[in-house]
Amino acid sequence: MVMGSVPEKVDIAIVGGGVGGYIAAIRAAELGKSVALVEKHKLGGHCLNYACIPSKALLYIAGILHTAKTSGKFGINAGEIQIDPKKMYEWRMAVSKKLEDGVAFLCKMHEIDVFSAGATFLSSNKLQLTNGMELEFKKAIIATGSVPITLPGLQGSERVVGYKEALMLDYIPRTMAIVGGGYVAVEIGTMYAKLGSRVTVIARSDLLSRFDPEAANIVKKSMTSLGVNIMKGVNAASYDGTYLKLTDGSSVQADIIVVAVGLTPYTGDLGLENTKAEKDGQGFIKVDGSLMTGDPNIYAVGDVTPGPMLAHRAMRQGIIAAEAASGLPSSYDNVVVPAVVFSDPELAIAGILEGPGIEVTKFPLTALGRSIALDTTGGFVKIAHDSRGVVRGIEIVSQDANAMISEAALAIEMGAALEDIADTIHPHPTYSEAVQEAAEAALGRPVHFFYGKR
Repeated sequence: MVMGSVPEKVDIAIVGGGVGGYIAAIRAAELGKSVALVEKHKLGGHCLNYACIPSKALLYIAGILHTAKTSGKFGINAGEIQIDPKKMYEWRMAVSKKLEDGVAFLCKMHEIDVFSAGATFLSSNKLQLTNGMELEFKKAIIATGSVPITLPGLQGSERVVGYKEALMLDYIPRTMAIVGGGYVAVEIGTMYAKLGSRVTVIARSDLLSRFDPEAANIVKKSMTSLGVNIMKGVNAASYDGTYLKLTDGSSVQADIIVVAVGLTPYTGDLGLENTKAEKDGQGFIKVDGSLMTGDPNIYAVGDVTPGPMLAHRAMRQGIIAAEAASGLPSSYDNVVVPAVVFSDPELAIAGILEGPGIEVTKFPLTALGRSIALDTTGGFVKIAHDSRGVVRGIEIVSQDANAMISEAALAIEMGAALEDIADTIHPHPTYSEAVQEAAEAALGRPVHFFYGKR
């Protein structure tokens, strides 16, 4: 697929059409540069087609089903509910297709040449495409993303899948085992448990071990209430098509095994050895503040660079790299990269919760009107500040945490003080009031929760 005329040479060539790559392409085109975008699979990459977007679409569907089944406490008895997995699959695919088409349309409108091919660097200003073309460029941006890590003992069976395949099933597995304890394991486990699968999660250390234990425990308690069996401190050893054998000698029956043990940067066939770009000991491409690699003609963004492997980081970096490659004095100097786990309740965090001189105050959702009305009181907001009262971190365990965390990120980016949040009028009744309440409590003037005499 090529959109527009085929160029012999372009100002900026972008390798990878995921969220970091296509956003870089659009920004560079906005700046008047001739742009070539090379993507060997689908525009939008894994996030749009196989991960972020489809997982949230399916989580929403699973949430509707779960709400319908558990609404008796509100006086609603839904009766028997029929599930049509094939229609769910069709909806999930249609969502991705609509967004992929939208990216293609934007590329066309910006006169970006899109090549359906892989690419290898022949030098610091030339790419070899797998369609046989050679493409010369003045600057290039690498945005090839990451690929799932596999486990040697779990290869060779069509019933062992990654997150991509787990989100493309057109049926509901009777039993499922998920190997991994990160956010992907939590989201897929929550989704399939709500859809009716009997889910077991096998975590090498613990579930969400990189998050605040108090927040992680709320998520674990919720998953357990959905019937999820969480096994921690153990790993998978082998699978015979019926039973997953674990390293402690026990076994778990599972129709499907989902391996979700992390990601690794995808740089293997890029031909970086033909350039001055370098990788670090973990396989990430080294970049400076403007996202330039060791080669002054080549930039890199997203999962191939050191830092959180999150789509929104790649999006931001795509803009910065495009501007820097176009000659603008842009640099990636963001203070925080917020993170969200789409669990039930959701877990979101921006900034830090501990460190020298850091104080943390917690406001429980048991004291929030919105949470009481919707029976979603199993969570909290924590706000961290330094000795000057400057906000350094916010953690939210709540419904709609995904939307609320942006206030936290903005506050930290602008160096806001506790008073800035506490004195900002938040609409009532909303979950976002919990952020304001936490700030008021940190200032020693709590309103809707009694912390004891001061």
